[in-house]
Amino acid sequence: METDGRKRIVIENVKPEINSGRYPIKRVLGEKVTVEADVFGDGHDEVVAVLLYRKDNKRKWHEVPMEFIVNDRWQAEFTMEEIGRYYYTIQGWIEHFQTWRKDLRKKYEAGQDVKLELLIGAEHVDKVAERAPTGPTKKLKSYIETLRNDTDIEAAVSLALDEELASVVSQYPDKSFAYTYEKQLEVLVERKKALFSTWYEIFPRSFSTKPGNHGTFKECERLIPEIAEMGFDIIYFPPIHPIGTTKRKGKNNSPVSEPDDPGSPWAIGSKDGGHKSIHRQLGTVNDFKRFVKRANEHGIEVALDLAYQCSPDHPYVKKHPGWFRWRPDGSVQFAENPPKKYEDVLPIDFETEQWRELWEELKSVVLFWIDKGVHIFRVDNPHTKPFVFWEWLISDIKQDYPDVIFLSEAFTRPKVMYRLAKLGFTQSYTYFTWRNTKQEFTDYLTELTRSDVRNFFRPNFWPNTPDILPEHLQYGGRPAFMTRLVLAATLSSNYGMYAPAFELCINEAVPGKEEYLNSEKYEIKQWDRDKPGNIKDLISKVNKIRKENEALQSTWNLQFYETDNDYFLAYGKVTDDQSNIVIVVVNLDSFHTQSGFVTVPIEELDISEDHPYLVHDLLSDEKYIWQGERNYIELNPEKIPAHVFLVHKRLHREQDFDYFM
Repeated sequence: METDGRKRIVIENVKPEINSGRYPIKRVLGEKVTVEADVFGDGHDEVVAVLLYRKDNKRKWHEVPMEFIVNDRWQAEFTMEEIGRYYYTIQGWIEHFQTWRKDLRKKYEAGQDVKLELLIGAEHVDKVAERAPTGPTKKLKSYIETLRNDTDIEAAVSLALDEELASVVSQYPDKSFAYTYEKQLEVLVERKKALFSTWYEIFPRSFSTKPGNHGTFKECERLIPEIAEMGFDIIYFPPIHPIGTTKRKGKNNSPVSEPDDPGSPWAIGSKDGGHKSIHRQLGTVNDFKRFVKRANEHGIEVALDLAYQCSPDHPYVKKHPGWFRWRPDGSVQFAENPPKKYEDVLPIDFETEQWRELWEELKSVVLFWIDKGVHIFRVDNPHTKPFVFWEWLISDIKQDYPDVIFLSEAFTRPKVMYRLAKLGFTQSYTYFTWRNTKQEFTDYLTELTRSDVRNFFRPNFWPNTPDILPEHLQYGGRPAFMTRLVLAATLSSNYGMYAPAFELCINEAVPGKEEYLNSEKYEIKQWDRDKPGNIKDLISKVNKIRKENEALQSTWNLQFYETDNDYFLAYGKVTDDQSNIVIVVVNLDSFHTQSGFVTVPIEELDISEDHPYLVHDLLSDEKYIWQGERNYIELNPEKIPAHVFLVHKRLHREQDFDYFM
């Protein structure tokens, strides 16, 4: 390796940097990237460091001066102004002029003769004049004359130590021996919905206007205005394709089906078509496109399930038998997770010799639905397909369609979930569903928001799914559903729910399992969404609060607050300029009223100890005057198990009176 021995700078321990630069960090439009690094040189010379960044389609680098923090640590930031990819790196060099100023000050203050030092300084400025354009040359020459004037040492020293001279010199640095970090690190910048989204999952076949019939897209259109009014911006459909008949599952996942059983939508493919076809009872492609258009008119996007698996009846099985594994007896290998067997589903063999053809076909499925207006995909079990496939697919798709969002449904080992996020998935399902105690929430959310994970893993919190009815929802009653709603919607800026099961507080489970009894996966439901006991109004209110409070539109600003009751989870979210402060306190006990004190970090919020401040509960519309750090909380889960406080720091008595009226 060739080395220029005159480059004396070391740059290391750069953050953020994922897998030594192998993967990009993630941001959305308008977010900042704060970059830190250790930058130092040998000896005692002064060092300058700058952050360099550029958009991938630009050649010119933008330069941001880095600020010294402590112990050779430097920091700077830049803002994401376009969707796509950015690159950033760091450059540093020895700054001889600043070193000279530092030494001059020491010698002058020690009473030493500095005539020679001033001449050296004049040489530094002379070199700056050579580098500078003609504009500032006259001013620089006057500086040089003053520094060389040995009849007025005081004036020369005063000029040398003046910040005006330092500012001019810094504009024309000598980078002859600058060292640039050997890596150009990458930022993947996505649209804002990647960070802030609200998902509503429904099975369209369950929304017929005629009881007992199979629902259609046209019939589902009547739901769009209400779903929009409830504050959701994504309607997510499970697979909408033809369903196989071979080994079709019956009700409650029975291996034997009745003639009128509709089967699981995830058993994709029949004689009517496969992944590029629509179940004929749902309607036509044009009906689907019409639904997408109507949803868009109400500010809603449609997300589709991307499930790369096939029923035994899928056209791929006959047309491309090499894409599947065949057993010695001539039968095809069905999906299984011993002791579970999924006889209605065949996994695709990604180790096939025809893998290139397979990859292109699977990519064409995504392109087909993009053409129909879909730019959001929830990906089923991506951890059961090769990482290298997903990295290729997502990168290829985003090159032409950078606004496409991929949600990873991978309830699996943490390192596998994180790998999928690193290689390109926009959002990810999480372990939120199984976190219950104050300590569990605190530990998990700290990992997601305060470690390097935050640079590549965007959580999407789901309190339930068609596959998962967790124990706390089975036994906690209506209060548990309200609690999990508030937690999901305020801890994470991305959240979703399987509806209407969640809004109706459906909690009947298969005995001994976290699965819905009479699951909608295997039968058509007839939902009464206005059934007494529903929490639709609360959901609407929570979503409205999210949209009206910028602090809740990010996950990364989460900070936990101390409480003296372990059944209370308290946390705050604050915008950078502190114009929006939200404090949330949740009673994790679904059965009993809990009380205690929450400690508010008033100093961080710029609230003085002796100054009262108003907290407005946006859920109940109640208002309280608090003062100091410790404030009393009492929450009855049967009434409402949480407070979502909007904090008003600056109060004036006349305004306070009007506010409470």
